[in-house]
Amino acid sequence: MEQFRLPAIPMPELKLPAAVRQTLDDAEAKLAGRPKLQRLFRNCFPNTLETTTKLMPDGTTFVITGDIPAMWLRDSVEQVIHYVPLAKDDAGLQRILEGLIRRHMAMILIDPYANAFNESANDWHWNTTDETDMGPWVWERKFELDSICFSFRLAYAYWQETKHTAIFDTDFKRAMRAAIDLWKREQRHFEQSPYRFVRDNGIPEDSLRNKGLGMPVNYTGMIWSGFRPSDDACDFHYNIPANMFAVVTMRQMQEIAEWVFRDMALVKELADLAAEVEHGIRLYGIFRHPQFGPIYAYETDGYGNHCLMDDAGTPGLMSIPYFGYAAADDPIYLNTRRFALSSENPYYFEGKQAKGIGSPHTPDGYIWHMALSMQGLTAISDEEKLAMIDLLEATDADTGYMHEGFHSDDPSVFTRKWFAWSNSLFAQLVWRAMQDGLIGRG
Repeated sequence: MEQFRLPAIPMPELKLPAAVRQTLDDAEAKLAGRPKLQRLFRNCFPNTLETTTKLMPDGTTFVITGDIPAMWLRDSVEQVIHYVPLAKDDAGLQRILEGLIRRHMAMILIDPYANAFNESANDWHWNTTDETDMGPWVWERKFELDSICFSFRLAYAYWQETKHTAIFDTDFKRAMRAAIDLWKREQRHFEQSPYRFVRDNGIPEDSLRNKGLGMPVNYTGMIWSGFRPSDDACDFHYNIPANMFAVVTMRQMQEIAEWVFRDMALVKELADLAAEVEHGIRLYGIFRHPQFGPIYAYETDGYGNHCLMDDAGTPGLMSIPYFGYAAADDPIYLNTRRFALSSENPYYFEGKQAKGIGSPHTPDGYIWHMALSMQGLTAISDEEKLAMIDLLEATDADTGYMHEGFHSDDPSVFTRKWFAWSNSLFAQLVWRAMQDGLIGRG
């Protein structure tokens, strides 16, 4: 059997923390005039805790992605990030989030190249014949630059919200060291990296060309990535949004190194590395588009070739303000956003029922709910934010949940009915809109 996949089984029931229950009660009142949106929020906001989260005996937290019984570093962070603003005075949420952070650091120390992990060292794998250096804890070993950035994103956000520093233990600092060493090594992938990945399943996007090394790249100062946030192979292996995210992550790690660990040598090392990556983005990652002006490319190889597209996954070009690289009114970002929401983006689709960004990970014509949620979260105007909420509300196929991709002509045709990340991102958009007074009763 080439591919090993267990049937989806809900996690043990977890009592909802008090702050989450209070948020749901508040939303019930505020959204009373919009019963369908009220139902969607009631379902989606707690979905990660109710169906994908398990408190482990060792004090860590394990969060599956939904219909796959493994924990993606990226997905699990985005599945819980909307709970962080509620955690300051809620011990139950603190237990869940601190446990997840500790779990992430442990997994990074096991294998910083892996993107998804098992609950135990059970030797289960997405594909049993992948040609890479697998281990028993690793579900999948696609190196995606953004993955471990998300791990540190959660730790930093939690620290900023709660001021708790217990998570910053010896393993956390060791994981920081592992990340820095990996990033430096992958700045010169062909010269220094041991990483290879080949999956012989007939799907080109699941494997790296050139005997698992990937296509040639020129040195730019940026960090090489094998795969995109969609888990599809990069065309050109300097993924610009992922490198932007890495710059943001390094700057956040500098604060931790300075104010928690008091390690000024580490602060300088991170600052120097961030400057190298930032220089590469500015020098190689901006494309002069004949219609939109200077825009950020999605990928480049450093030889003058660019991949011009955007994908529904985070980090993507649309999500640049969301993960903190540039402001939503940054001129190059605005040019890039106009490109991403146009027919010049090969993964932008307009149909009879909806228009928005999809992904090469799903068929042509399929829009992702996550892309619509991200469009709302990064919109400047209230009108666009509200339009995205309305569109999301109208395209759930009356299931009460968000999905992965749905057909732009018929939202009842969709992929992944249980996809917790999509539910969480939608809930975050609606929660922020309520906080800003854009929807709901006062």
